[in-house]
Amino acid sequence: MKTSIQEKELRPVSGFLALLLLILGLVCTTALFAVACSNLDAYTAPFALWLTLLFVSLLLYVVCFCLFSGLKIVRPNEARVFTLFGKYYGTLKQSGFFYTAPFVASFGPTIMQEKANENGAKAKDGSTPATTQVPVMQKTVSLKTQTLDNRRQKVNDVLGNPIIIGAVVIWRVDNPTQAVFAVENYVEYLSIQTDSTIRNIARLYPYDVFDDDDDDDGVKERTLRSSAIEIADTMRDELQKRVQDAGLVIEEVRITHLAYSEEIAAAMLQRQQAVAIIAARQKIVDGAVGMVKMAIDRLNEDAVVLLDEERKAAMVSNLLVVLCGNKDAQPIVNSGSLY
Repeated sequence: MKTSIQEKELRPVSGFLALLLLILGLVCTTALFAVACSNLDAYTAPFALWLTLLFVSLLLYVVCFCLFSGLKIVRPNEARVFTLFGKYYGTLKQSGFFYTAPFVASFGPTIMQEKANENGAKAKDGSTPATTQVPVMQKTVSLKTQTLDNRRQKVNDVLGNPIIIGAVVIWRVDNPTQAVFAVENYVEYLSIQTDSTIRNIARLYPYDVFDDDDDDDGVKERTLRSSAIEIADTMRDELQKRVQDAGLVIEEVRITHLAYSEEIAAAMLQRQQAVAIIAARQKIVDGAVGMVKMAIDRLNEDAVVLLDEERKAAMVSNLLVVLCGNKDAQPIVNSGSLY
């Protein structure tokens, strides 16, 4: 049954003072041992007393060396979570040299480190010796701001189009006690939750929309391409809810890569180009119609020439061909009568 452990921050004594007392204790124990040995060699009475002091000095030696295990060093922006005989003892967040109870052990997440084979023999092809993954328990918990680079993954947007998306998560450990006791490995836990969150949030939005029509309320639909910052904030809030119990704080989520999948990238590019061409043509036609209307109005206002409806239609046709064509027009000049 999972139990919640409340964090207890330790207030230990200075390690320098404890080290000085331990060294002084070793000096006194050494002097007592020397006095007891010298009196035993001289068989000075009472013999039983010196023999007892000899055993006491040896016992004090063992005690002093055991007490040295209580000296702990904590670097800045790090914390150490201690257990004593299998039970939670406390958390040390202050940086410096301190003395805690002896026999306490630092508890941290287990990570896999590569270790070369003991024989160190090279392979037949002359390559470096193979390595094996060895589990190593970390003694400290970093409180620094860290970055998790989520690898690119293929997901489907709300329209079912396969896309490639990648993100970076900026995070830190806020509660080291929960981080080491609530989950097995908080770094791996964060990585898995990040993959799940990005995948689930990306499925709620389209990659892009190909029309400029607004919704009924005048608000455009959110897309992964145009609303990347807002969607990244949504990912951050969702991810924070998932890792809250692990004592982690998500400071920011940034989308670093966003593209269509390879199998539809070419088709989507052609579609985007077609939309761009249609939009450009629409602008050209709107401008050409306005220019033709202005030309006819100016001719009628200044009474330069009187045109019937048939001639106006021919003039409009010619002007539209000139203004909307992709190539430069080659006009034919009429030197005869207009009619």
